Amino acid sequence: MAQEPYSPRRSVLYIPASNDKALAKIGSLACDAVIIDLEDAVLPADKKAARDKIAGILATRPERRCEMVVRINPLASEWGADDLLAVAKAEPDGILLPKIGTPRDILEAGDLLDDNFAPDSVKLWAMVETPRALLNIGAIAELGRDPASRLACFVAGTNDLVKATGILATPDRRYLMPWLMQLVLATRAGGLDVIDGVANDFRDLNGFARECGEAAAMGFDGKSLIHPAQIEPANRAFSPSAEALARAHAIRDAFARPENAGKGVIALDGKMVERLHLAEAEKLLAKAAFIGA
Repeated sequence: MAQEPYSPRRSVLYIPASNDKALAKIGSLACDAVIIDLEDAVLPADKKAARDKIAGILATRPERRCEMVVRINPLASEWGADDLLAVAKAEPDGILLPKIGTPRDILEAGDLLDDNFAPDSVKLWAMVETPRALLNIGAIAELGRDPASRLACFVAGTNDLVKATGILATPDRRYLMPWLMQLVLATRAGGLDVIDGVANDFRDLNGFARECGEAAAMGFDGKSLIHPAQIEPANRAFSPSAEALARAHAIRDAFARPENAGKGVIALDGKMVERLHLAEAEKLLAKAAFIGA
């Protein structure tokens, strides 16, 4: 399977397709990706008008590299199929599918894109926001191993999961944690990226930074955002730390020494280091170089 180019997804900002003021600021934002929302953020009476704006929005992409993703309405809704086809014509980097439940939801969307000659560069992202999606998450994530599925990324819909299950939404997210870890595990098995859910109190940046740190420690690639003030804390949390970079350099340099040529295991600073740690170090350094860390 061909390796997709690396795309940082540390900060993924939702912007309503109906909010012209916010849309005009995309080029000045330091987020790695934006999700232009046709679903929850747009009233039913405004959905067609919002959809009609997508081509113009994507035609004026910022010069700075920023993934442009559009969240459509569920395919089962009265707007979903028209959303998918109209958005695909504008060739975004990704189309975010809400309310998925089974692999069939991804495959049907991919079939529609293929039948209408959407380029392979248009990827599918999927919202994991229902109990059914979590119960089927392994099978859904497995589609990531097949490039023909177009599946590239999961986004956790934590607010919807809280609503659907009735769990208590605590600041430490203790009742969500098992499902979030299950999502990360499935994502890695499928070779996908995964974005953590939103933090609703955008004024509490200390709490947001703490949540980002926890998500990074759990293995998430980034955080979905609802306000530009959250961009910098997210970028910082999901970027390699100075300590991690120093360790990665030390591992790479140690394996590059002539006396360690061909060795599978070496000792470094009193600790055992294997070739798998070298692979992790090289991946971290490549990521840091890409984002300028």
